[in-house]
Amino acid sequence: MPRYRIRTPLRRPLPGGRKNRRSGESLDFMELRGYTPGDDLRFVDWKAYARSGRLYTRVWEGEERTRFSFFFDTSASMGLWGKGQYAGRVLDTLIKAALPEETYLLAAKGPVRVRRPREYEHLLRDAPKNVFAAGSLQKAKGQLLIISDALDQGDWAALARRLQKHSPVLVHILASQEIEPPPREAEWRDVESGARKRVGRPEITRYRAGIQKHLASLRKAFRRYGDYVGLLVGDEIIPSLRRQKLLEWR
Repeated sequence: MPRYRIRTPLRRPLPGGRKNRRSGESLDFMELRGYTPGDDLRFVDWKAYARSGRLYTRVWEGEERTRFSFFFDTSASMGLWGKGQYAGRVLDTLIKAALPEETYLLAAKGPVRVRRPREYEHLLRDAPKNVFAAGSLQKAKGQLLIISDALDQGDWAALARRLQKHSPVLVHILASQEIEPPPREAEWRDVESGARKRVGRPEITRYRAGIQKHLASLRKAFRRYGDYVGLLVGDEIIPSLRRQKLLEWR
C-alpha cells in the first residue's frame, strides 16, 4: 500500500471511509503520524516527543466520503521539453495515492472509474486535449485535480471559479526553459497554431514579465477556490508534492 495519500480540504463530514484529521468529543483517536509543518499545534503529542525526540501529530478518526477526479492535459504544448512524460509520472503518483478511494479519470465521455494503478492508460488516448473544451470537467466527482502546463488560452480565474464546488487543484507542470528562455534572438513556433515569430531581447523580456504575471494569476485563482501546486520538469515528485502539502502520510 502506498505510504502517501492526497490531502483533502477539511470540510463537511459525510458518510464514507476517509479517516480525517479532526478534533471533537465524538471522534476517536486513530493514530500518530509524523508532524507536517502547518499541522495544528494543539494536536502535537508532546509525550511522544519526550520519548522519541520526534514531533508527532494526533490523528482523530472522522468519516468523510472522498472522491478524486483527474484531468490530464494532452495538448500539443505538453509534448515540449519532456513535460508530457514527466506529467505522466506525476499522474501515476497521484492516482496511486488516491487509490483505493473512489478515483476517476476524465475521458471525453466523462469520468471513468479507475480501480487499479496503470488501469487508466488507455483512457488517455480519449482524453480531452484542451481544458476549456473539456465539458467533462463539470461532470467531475469529488475533488478535481488538473494536471496541465496551463498554457491554453482562456480565462483560468473564471474556470477555477466555475469549478469551486470540486475544490480544484491545479498541478502546474512547466519546464525551466519556459520560465527563463535564453536571452538571444530566435524563431519561436506556436505548437498549437503553427504560427512562427522572430524574437529578440525586447520580446523575451516582455515574455518573462508576462509568464510571471500568468503564474501569479493562476496561484491566486486556484488558491482561492482550491489549491495550486507548481512543478518543474525534473523536480523530485513526492518530496515536491509533500512540501506543497498535496501529499500527506497515510
